Amino acid sequence: MKPTQVNKQKGFSLLEILIAFSILALSLGILLKIFSAGVNTAVVAEDYTAAVQIAESLMAKTGVETPLQANQASGLENEKYHWQVEVSPFEFNPENVDPTALTAVLFKVKVTVSWGDDNVNDRQIELTTLKLINKTL
Repeated sequence: MKPTQVNKQKGFSLLEILIAFSILALSLGILLKIFSAGVNTAVVAEDYTAAVQIAESLMAKTGVETPLQANQASGLENEKYHWQVEVSPFEFNPENVDPTALTAVLFKVKVTVSWGDDNVNDRQIELTTLKLINKTL
């Protein structure tokens, strides 16, 4: 070798490789965090969907399978969702109307579905509607 020749090696230095690996590790960590947050959001959305379906089902049954009268019922669905149905008379008195002249009665139906692992982070939904029945004379 001649002393005037410069030794030109092609390739990456150890420092360049370490920097590239640390950037790659940081990027993968951020991507995994984003994906896990997306999965958690999907699980929560699935729980809310199931709870709404349970509440709508219970609301539809009220007055059809069970008589529409003031009462409370509760139970457990799928070993996870606690539900409660409250039926109460809906009180309204429009002006100049005799309450005895009304031929129908309104009932307020409130369905609450809750779920969760502990009491601190429990989630719940509540659906409320009015149902009408003929007044028996």
